[in-house]
Amino acid sequence: MGATSYTGWTMTTPHPSRQYRYYDFVMAAYVCVLLCSNLIGPAKETSIEVPLFGTVTFLAGVLFFPISYIFGDILTEVYGYGRDRRVVWAGFGALAFASLMAAVVVHLPPSAASRSSQSAVEAVFGNTPRIVVASIMAFWCGTFVNSYVMAKMKIWTQGRWLWTRIVGSTLCGELVDSVIFYFVAFYGRMPESQLVGLMFTQYALKSGWEIFASPLTYRVVAFLKKAENEDYYDTDTNFTPFSLKT
Repeated sequence: MGATSYTGWTMTTPHPSRQYRYYDFVMAAYVCVLLCSNLIGPAKETSIEVPLFGTVTFLAGVLFFPISYIFGDILTEVYGYGRDRRVVWAGFGALAFASLMAAVVVHLPPSAASRSSQSAVEAVFGNTPRIVVASIMAFWCGTFVNSYVMAKMKIWTQGRWLWTRIVGSTLCGELVDSVIFYFVAFYGRMPESQLVGLMFTQYALKSGWEIFASPLTYRVVAFLKKAENEDYYDTDTNFTPFSLKT
C-alpha cells in the first residue's frame, strides 16, 4: 500500500524495517572485540623482533583492535552506513560503561582478603581518565571516518574494486584513531619525537594488519551479501554521526 490521500493531507502507511539474519550477530561480535581490545589488550606491552625493522614495541591490543575496523568495513559494505552507525553507537555505549565500571571497581575499597591483589587489579583495569577519554574519542572519530570513506568510495567506484575501499577506509580511519589517541593520551608526557614515532608505528601495525586480513573480509562480505540478499549503496544517506536512523 502506498500513500493515501485523506482530507487534504497525505497519510503514508509505514513499511516495516528490513530484517536480517546475521546483522545482530555481527553487531555482537563487533562490540565484543571492541571491549576486549580496549580493556584486556592495553594491560600488556610487548616487544617482538621484526625483520628489517628490529625490535618493535606495542600494546597487545593492537593485535585485536583492527578487527573492529574489519567489522566496520563489512557492516558498511553490506548493510550501509546507517546500520553501521547504530553499531558504532552500541560499541560507544558499551565502551563508556565498561570504562565507568572499571573505574568504580578499581576505587572500591578492597576487603581484607583481597588487599594483596589490589595492585594487580589497578595495573590491569586502572587506566587514567586521560587514557579513557583518549580511547573513547579515538574510537568514535576513527570509526566514523572509516565508515564514511567506505560508503563514499563504494559510490565512486560503483561497487567495484572492494580492495580499494578496504585499504582507503583503513588508512583514513586508523590515521585519525592513532593521532587522536596518542595526542590526547600522551602529549606532554614524552618527547614529541618519541610520541610521533610511537604514533605512526602503531598506525602502521594496525593498518597493515587489517590490509593483510582483506582476503577474509572479502569472503565474509561475499557470504553476507548472498545470505542477506543485500548490497547497500548510500546514495541518499545523511552522514551525520548524531543519528540512529538506518
